[in-house]
Amino acid sequence: MNFDKSSYQEIRSLVEKKYPLAKLMVVSKNRPASMIREAIQEGALLFGENKVQEAEKKFDELRKDFNDIELHLIGPLQTNKVKQAMKIFDVIQSVDREKLVKEISKNHSELLRTQKFYLQINIGKEDQKSGVFPEQTKTLYDYAVEQGLNIVGFMCIPPNDKEPDTYFYQMIELKNSINPNLLLSMGMSGDYQSALKHQTNCIRIGSLFFNDQ
Repeated sequence: MNFDKSSYQEIRSLVEKKYPLAKLMVVSKNRPASMIREAIQEGALLFGENKVQEAEKKFDELRKDFNDIELHLIGPLQTNKVKQAMKIFDVIQSVDREKLVKEISKNHSELLRTQKFYLQINIGKEDQKSGVFPEQTKTLYDYAVEQGLNIVGFMCIPPNDKEPDTYFYQMIELKNSINPNLLLSMGMSGDYQSALKHQTNCIRIGSLFFNDQ
């Protein structure tokens, strides 16, 4: 299996020409460093990983050759891995509870790589998914800001079995009600076109680029 260069260039061209406020993230979880190198050679610099240790193993080596890589954590973060994560990731998109906010605040330092954070919103209120419920988001946002976290946006994963447009629109309304200047990270391989039409600032594409579909 190789990195699908044609799919990457097609989606990259779409984003750059029609949605210049959005960024294209390559979700590289469970992919070897060799495939990530292929993506970098095609111009990809923004990557998303789900697990701290996996990301550390791959990107410590890759950054020796490519120091302009931007790496985001998009998977759940355990409190005992906060300090390790903040050494590796430029951005953590999966802040979802006060206990995690407190641990990040305790470990925060200008010397660590992570300086930007997103709150993960469980927009569909699904028991099996991480994220703060929409009605609790303002409380968590205010707490995170009080604790000194630089919250730059909200991230979500809408229900797989429902039309995503409604949930993306709810994300826009939620953001605007709390802080209109926040960014939105929403849209994956199956629904990125809808997300682009709903003001996303970051689409997270994995399976389309690695021929999983």
